[in-house]
Amino acid sequence: MWTPKRFYKSALTGESSDGFTILLDGRPVKTPSGGLLAVPTRGLAQAIASEWDAQEEEIRPDTMPAQQLAVTAVDGVRANRETIIGEILAYAGTDLLCYRAAEPDDLVERQQAAWQPLLDWAEQKTGAQFLVTEGVIPVDQPPEVAAALGEVVTALDDFEIAALSSVTAATGSIVIALAMMDGRIDGAEAFAASQLDEDYQTGKWGEDDEAAARRNKLRHDILAAEKFLGLIRTSEKTTGSGERT
Repeated sequence: MWTPKRFYKSALTGESSDGFTILLDGRPVKTPSGGLLAVPTRGLAQAIASEWDAQEEEIRPDTMPAQQLAVTAVDGVRANRETIIGEILAYAGTDLLCYRAAEPDDLVERQQAAWQPLLDWAEQKTGAQFLVTEGVIPVDQPPEVAAALGEVVTALDDFEIAALSSVTAATGSIVIALAMMDGRIDGAEAFAASQLDEDYQTGKWGEDDEAAARRNKLRHDILAAEKFLGLIRTSEKTTGSGERT
């Protein structure tokens, strides 16, 4: 697989009318579609610039999670917002937290203790009640569940939706992802909740290298999205005209 070589000496940040930018030897970074990569906060721009600066002889995109999520927001969500939202909301029908074990008792108890408080939180936040079932046979959630979740998701900006999409896919649960975004749980807790069944099986049977690598990747994606959210919510922002807020 071809890997691009590092072609720049410096990675700094700048400003434009669209937001904060990343400059490689003074030239702004663009997205794969050719648009300007402009982000809403200085902190996020600095984090992306640091990722570029940390590259050695070869550029490894897999070591640049903030860059990847920002590109997803600009090229992916902005151009296909309704499609991306639809993909996120589709998880409401297969949400991990709604599919429980019938046995053994200790696993049932673990799921109840870890998952039910998150469902209770989601029901309180949205006003919709989720159906919970045993086993893996799909259960149709009431229409008001998707409608209520849709109101929450559509209120997010493109960068928040990019992070939400990543965490939802990594956890298999829109409820876990929204709970993390809302501060109900942190990234480590989101990962632990999503891996409860796997942790139980690993405790009984052990874990192979492939499974461990997959879990590490999921943990990385969740924690990267958590950091990304922090950078877009707690740092200096610009308005669409470039004004600081």
